[in-house]
Amino acid sequence: MADHSLHDPLLDDVADIQEITSCRVLVKEVISENKKLWYLAGPAIFTAIAQYSLGAFTQVFAGHLTTLELDAVSTENMVIAGLAFGIMLGMGSALETLCGQAFGAKQLHMLGVYMQRSWVILNITCVVLLPIYIWATPILRFFGQDEEIAKLAGKFSLYMIPQLFAYGFNFPIQKFLQAQSKVLTMAWVSAVALIFHLVLSWLLIVQFKWGLVGAAVSLNLSWWLVVLGQFLYIAVGYCPGAWTGFSWGAFKDLGAFARLSIASAIMMCLEFWYYMLLVVLAGRLQNPEIAVAAISICTNLNGWEIMIFLGFNAAISVRISNELGAGRPRAAKFSILVVVLSSALIGVFFLALVLGLRNVYALPFTNSPVVAHAVSKLAVIFAFTLLLNSVQPVLTGVAVGAGWQWLVAYVNIGCYYVVGLPLGFLLGSKLNMGVQGIWTGMVSGVALQTAILTGITYFTNWNKEAMAAESRIQKWGGSVDPPVNGHKASNHKEVPV
Repeated sequence: MADHSLHDPLLDDVADIQEITSCRVLVKEVISENKKLWYLAGPAIFTAIAQYSLGAFTQVFAGHLTTLELDAVSTENMVIAGLAFGIMLGMGSALETLCGQAFGAKQLHMLGVYMQRSWVILNITCVVLLPIYIWATPILRFFGQDEEIAKLAGKFSLYMIPQLFAYGFNFPIQKFLQAQSKVLTMAWVSAVALIFHLVLSWLLIVQFKWGLVGAAVSLNLSWWLVVLGQFLYIAVGYCPGAWTGFSWGAFKDLGAFARLSIASAIMMCLEFWYYMLLVVLAGRLQNPEIAVAAISICTNLNGWEIMIFLGFNAAISVRISNELGAGRPRAAKFSILVVVLSSALIGVFFLALVLGLRNVYALPFTNSPVVAHAVSKLAVIFAFTLLLNSVQPVLTGVAVGAGWQWLVAYVNIGCYYVVGLPLGFLLGSKLNMGVQGIWTGMVSGVALQTAILTGITYFTNWNKEAMAAESRIQKWGGSVDPPVNGHKASNHKEVPV
């Protein structure tokens, strides 16, 4: 475990530089840091994959009904639920900054208060998002989606409203647990929910022939099982100090807290919407059912791979926020180096895997040889996408741990919406490159964003970031008195900005 006593950041830097004096010491430190990262990343990766798989396996079951039903479920998952997922995950990610830095600063009593504030803000947001679910069909029609796909996707969206509110509770709970490194619990709960989902989906869709209704019932129940399982773990007393019960402090400083939540949501949503809009653009091409199915399969597989690196995202976010909260910038920088190298190596493996299976990797998702052929034509550029997406989520995790949400939001606007999407539309629709053109534009935006985030991370003064950590907690989190037997460190002092 990292030493959480407060040091002078400059002295920390000097000490760490003198400590690593040989390759042997460096290898030892790399191995030690990798153990810390994998302790967090392993369960977080499994959790992310398991929860993403709830929707992905629903698409797999729907794909063996009809192509139209596959398109409807894919469109709802990517566009409507994808919109809500991005907003909820993004707003919940404010807790990665605040809970992580509060934990590093030993202000444990604030973690439960932060989680409850996030519940309030996210569930208000859920109510605001309800019209998107209710009027999904005209919204999709407005963006040029095929009429039959829009109607069926809109119907499925109405069934999925309970999932929206599950998002509102789930993400704050997850960030609360992640900040304390209680990731194994999340993994176990997600594993149970995934098994439950697969069995129930098979019963309702395959055996009982309930079609999309069965898919919706199974998906809604599975998400609420995740929420209730995680909260039960917290409520029975496994987070002492961090959870002291419901508090009126949850309703204090909501404005300041909401501003960081909104910044986090904008940052994350700009990424999720980017992939969502690929499906919308595909719906405007010739043979929209084939184009949407091909894009959906690739984004589905891409999403599974991203879930792996969202595990690294969570791990590096916890490491960065904890170390900055404890005033250890050198440890934060070293964590970044180790996790970027580790994730890039895994990205190379996925690139080789897709190229080796280029003619068969679409078959589990479709019975149509035309769709499978369209997907195989994307293999080279899709493989390069997987390599980029091995590094990009890690850099985003660094940004969240450091509290740079607004900065990354501006970067995402420029890279994705000024460069990526217009280029994809130009290549796909105007130059008749079809699905390949759309995907090429998307990858160009991701590559530019990854390059910019790499530069920002490299040139950051991490000493200043460590000094600003406590003032960020006070500015965006507010102050709540700890309980009588609280765990606030008596030796903690305010770090000047």
